[in-house]
Amino acid sequence: MTGVLVAGCAVAGLIIGLVVEIVIDRVPKRELLSTWTRQDLRTARAAAVAGSTVALFVGLALRYHDSWALPAFLAVAAGLVALSAIDLEHFLLPNRIVYPLALATLALLTVGAVGDGDWAALGRAVLGGVAGMLTLGALHVMSPRSMGFGDAKLAFVLGLALGWLGWAELILGLFCGFLAGALVGLALITLRQRGRKDHLPFGPFLAFGTLVVLMWGDVILRWYRG
Repeated sequence: MTGVLVAGCAVAGLIIGLVVEIVIDRVPKRELLSTWTRQDLRTARAAAVAGSTVALFVGLALRYHDSWALPAFLAVAAGLVALSAIDLEHFLLPNRIVYPLALATLALLTVGAVGDGDWAALGRAVLGGVAGMLTLGALHVMSPRSMGFGDAKLAFVLGLALGWLGWAELILGLFCGFLAGALVGLALITLRQRGRKDHLPFGPFLAFGTLVVLMWGDVILRWYRG
C-alpha cells in the first residue's frame, strides 16, 4: 500500500510541479493562470521545478505514509517551491500564493486532525503559526531591510506545518533557515558576489529549513539529544 501511495505522489508531484512552474511565471506578472501556453514553460526551470516537486512528494510520502497530515505537507512543499523560485527572481513573496497556502494548510491539517484523532497537534500547529509570524514580525519591525513582512506572513504557514510536529521541530526549522541564510550570505560576501548591505531573499532559506525538518527533523533531534 505504501508503494502505491508513493507512486501516486510521484505522479502528482510531476503534474503539480508543472502547475507550479506556471504559477512561478504568471503570478509575479499579475497575469491569469488560465491564459498560459506551452511556450510559457521554460524548459530548464520547468524541469528543475518538476523534479524538485517530485522528489519532495516522494520523500514526504515515505515519511508520512501513515498520517492524514500528508496532504497538508504536500501542499506546503509545492507552495514553498513556488515561493522560493519567485523570491529568488523577484525578491517577492506574493500574497496571491501565501494567503491561499495558509488557508489550504490549515484546512488540510484540520482534516488530518480528524483522520489521526490528534486535535492537540492541530492546536499546537495554530499556536506555532502565530508564534512563527510574531517572531519574524518582531524582527521585521526591528530591521525591515533584513527581514521583509512577506517573510513574517510566510512564517505563519511554516509554523503551522512545523508546529503540527512539535515545538522542538518549529525551533529547529527556524534555526536551520537562519543558519542556511547566514552561511550563504557569508559565502557570497567572501566570494565578492554581494556586499554587506546587499539584500538577500530570505524566503528560500525559511523554506529550506522547514523542508529539512519535515523530511529529517526526527533524525536530527534524536542525534542532538543523544
